[in-house]
Amino acid sequence: MDQRSIEARPDLVVFTSETLTEPLEVTGKVWVKLWVASDARDTDFFAKLCDVYPDGRSYNICEGAIRARLRKGLDREKLLEPGKIYPFEIDLWSTSIIFNKGHKLRLHITSSSDRGYDPNPNTGEPFRASDKTVVAKNTLYLDARHPSHILLPVMPE
Repeated sequence: MDQRSIEARPDLVVFTSETLTEPLEVTGKVWVKLWVASDARDTDFFAKLCDVYPDGRSYNICEGAIRARLRKGLDREKLLEPGKIYPFEIDLWSTSIIFNKGHKLRLHITSSSDRGYDPNPNTGEPFRASDKTVVAKNTLYLDARHPSHILLPVMPE
């Protein structure tokens, strides 16, 4: 599905590579490591890898999500301390694709994927315990101490 309408959302951070001068094969597990802080006790993070065609069309290749309270495992909830920086690893699952010459790679990072996932109320309360919701204000870090990045299994020629 073309992602251009989603990429126009104000709650999405988009990273786009330079135009590829040669085909690039990516085969295997794709991971995103984020360093983030939030003012909320719980929130979600979503990452999506896209193939951008020369005409601007942007197609979803693989994606993944993590709920902050479950970052240590599905069997143990641990709420966030507002303002503290945390590392998160998001599994975008596996793929096998050749990004063609003239294409670009694009990565989306967001805290909401409405229609695809149950919205997180961001309160830290048990889910569906109340109708209260808060808007999480999240900060993504990209510095030397907190190098958020994507790990791509690039195959040799």
